[in-house]
Amino acid sequence: MSDHQPTIFDKILSGEIPSWKVYEDDHVFAFLDIGPLSDGHTLVISKERKAQLHQLSDESAAAIGRVLPRLCRAVLRATGATAYNVLQNNGAEAHQAVHHVHFHIIPKFGSEGLGVGWPAKRLADSTARELQEKIKKALEG
Repeated sequence: MSDHQPTIFDKILSGEIPSWKVYEDDHVFAFLDIGPLSDGHTLVISKERKAQLHQLSDESAAAIGRVLPRLCRAVLRATGATAYNVLQNNGAEAHQAVHHVHFHIIPKFGSEGLGVGWPAKRLADSTARELQEKIKKALEG
């Protein structure tokens, strides 16, 4: 049984809601965002119905990884953009509005496109050492 709560993307995948599809294969569906930040703003979604990236199967994640660069190249060629952002949010606190795994390809044209703040801080050696060990241990389990 799935814990996935239906979203607008499920309706797009089923054809219940039309979309401006640009790509589809067995695992991935890509279409133009109807609320774009810039011309060519494209959404790349998994056909596997999971809310967050870490919940995807390796097969679905690999499928997105294989096609994402090709879609980026196509968006760049189609729009003439020379810069872009790829954005992927997980969870409401991380600004995820549709709880279905998706990536945004957002062409950048001057001030048009994604604006990003980056409040960086310094990584202390003690914190780094502790996090490094915790992450390595988590990868083993």
